[in-house]
Amino acid sequence: MRSLFPALLLALAPGVSHALTLAEAQALALTHNPELAQARLELQALQGAELQAGARPNPELGLLLEDTRAATRSSTVQLSQALELGGKRAARMAAAVQAREQAAVALLAKQAELRAGVAAAFFELLGAEAQQRLAASAVTLAAQASAAAALRLQAGKVPPLEAAKARVAEAQARAELAQAQSATLQARARLAALWAHGPQAVPHAEGDAATLPALPDAGQLLAWQADAPALRLAQLDIARRHALTAGERARRVPDVTLTLGAKRDAELGRTQAVIGLTLPLPLADRNQGGLLEALRREDQAREALHAATLKLQVDVAAAAERLRASREQALLLAGEALATARAAHDTALRGYELGKFAFLDVLDAQRSLFQLQRQQLQHIADAHRAAAELDRLLGRNTQDKD
Repeated sequence: MRSLFPALLLALAPGVSHALTLAEAQALALTHNPELAQARLELQALQGAELQAGARPNPELGLLLEDTRAATRSSTVQLSQALELGGKRAARMAAAVQAREQAAVALLAKQAELRAGVAAAFFELLGAEAQQRLAASAVTLAAQASAAAALRLQAGKVPPLEAAKARVAEAQARAELAQAQSATLQARARLAALWAHGPQAVPHAEGDAATLPALPDAGQLLAWQADAPALRLAQLDIARRHALTAGERARRVPDVTLTLGAKRDAELGRTQAVIGLTLPLPLADRNQGGLLEALRREDQAREALHAATLKLQVDVAAAAERLRASREQALLLAGEALATARAAHDTALRGYELGKFAFLDVLDAQRSLFQLQRQQLQHIADAHRAAAELDRLLGRNTQDKD
């Protein structure tokens, strides 16, 4: 499947000319989403920071002239090299590595969030298109009922008020169709915006609007939580803070500067070797405040991990419960309730054409049927939103079978 993505993206990047699948929508978003591009650039920037963290101090070349007269002038050329002690470079590199790992995990989390967002928007569009088809069907049925009422009015079997009610019901159905068309356009725009395009980029979503997402069992959810992006980021932040603490502790050890050179004395006509060693005395500043701040930041990161763990548990449980409840409600409606409502509507419509029922009976049966169908589609959409939220929180596709 991956081998098809490059050609697919070239064909679909400006806009999609055919029915769009969920996999194609996610591939487009992962390639063209601006926020994901920012996360990639952040990772590349921190890779540069990691490279810089391993750099050693540059040597310094100095020239010192004593006296301006050529006969008595002495000149000294010296090369100085600072030597980092106490593990400063190692701590700096460790902190940079952890920061780069955080950016890598943040990129993976952003990709998971984007896939979940695309899935939610895709199924929202799929549901909106189903609602639009449902509204169009309601218009057709309302038009049939209105035509039947007009025929019975001409035959003198019903009063004009009943025919007027039928026309009003048809007008309401057409208004609901216009509203459904608007909702479809908005859903199409939200989906296309995830890869920075307009609504015309998504002419149609390909899929079954009645498909329900699977409900992972509690054991799977618990196992997946341990590897959730929020917890991995918090754990990496603790490691980075620990490395920064080591760096602040290393700063308490003064660095040594070694100097080597040569001094030329013009008056004596000889050259002397120059050797020097500079060692700062940590009397006034022993970096007590910097170390204390780093220690408290490290403690703060540990508390942040604890808070993130609790929040993840609550959010996952809530999303799983929403998924369970939405699935259950959708399945309940898809069973006997919808079958009964559909049979009642067909019976009422045939009975009205035969003069056995009043138009109000047809109207009530029609409203009950389409209300149940709309509710079912809404529950299915809620289930997909809850499943997408689980995917975002856990950083994976919970609908995978492996």
